[in-house]
Amino acid sequence: MNPKKTITFALLLLGLGANAQSINDTLKVEAIMYNGEFVPFQNLESVSVMAKLTDEQRKRMSEYNRLRNAVYVTYPYARTAGVLLNDINDKIAKMDGRRDRKSYIRTREDELKREFTKPIKNLSTFQGKVLMKLINRETGNSCYEIIRDYRGGFVAGAYQTVAYFFKTSLKQPYDPQDEDAILERIVREVQSLYGYPEIARKAES
Repeated sequence: MNPKKTITFALLLLGLGANAQSINDTLKVEAIMYNGEFVPFQNLESVSVMAKLTDEQRKRMSEYNRLRNAVYVTYPYARTAGVLLNDINDKIAKMDGRRDRKSYIRTREDELKREFTKPIKNLSTFQGKVLMKLINRETGNSCYEIIRDYRGGFVAGAYQTVAYFFKTSLKQPYDPQDEDAILERIVREVQSLYGYPEIARKAES
């Protein structure tokens, strides 16, 4: 055989072998563009990692669930009370005479009693504490301030004394940035879930 033909034939076989090897060694994978170049991409199966809660974690979860349940129960009442009380404040602010304001408050007081006497009686002490904080949130005033303005300082003081025996206070502040941050987050969850008007307005704006 011609030596040149032999060399050419050998090179041809080597080339075919190299191509065959490169084809067999190639794996097709998905790719994504990252920083201007394609890199291999693959979805991995999800892995669940589970561990037992510590006693402290269980305690915190129980406290959170208790608070969340209380907010879901009481926020509709706080919301309604806020609307009524803010409406009363708007009306009496436009009245000149003290007697006219007192008379108007008495007529609206009956409405408040009809709206809240029965449901409030069914609340637990803890739910009552949460409700007072939420009323503060909705009106900008503590329950003590509301009672003092509508019924006088003596009546407000008497209610505050009763509240003291239930280990609470009508003067509870509402601090959404610190002490009541978790409470505020749950309130916003309730608002988003039930579509309160101010949430709808924010979505439109």
